[in-house]
Amino acid sequence: MKQTVEAIIDEQGRVRLVEPVEVKGVHRALVTILDEAPVEIDETTQLSERSLGEDWLKPEEDEAWAHLQSAK
Repeated sequence: MKQTVEAIIDEQGRVRLVEPVEVKGVHRALVTILDEAPVEIDETTQLSERSLGEDWLKPEEDEAWAHLQSAK
């Protein structure tokens, strides 16, 4: 399966992925360097996104907020 992920490359050539990637085994990767500067994301927001996402994506969370969703 091919997937595209965003990364930031610093002046020393170190590559940092913007979000975690889960893969099984070893894979090849291609890096495309864009002409534009990265959009900086608040580090606290970035670090908390995954843990909050685990809570937000639970069925109980959907049920708790269902009354605010428009009728289908």
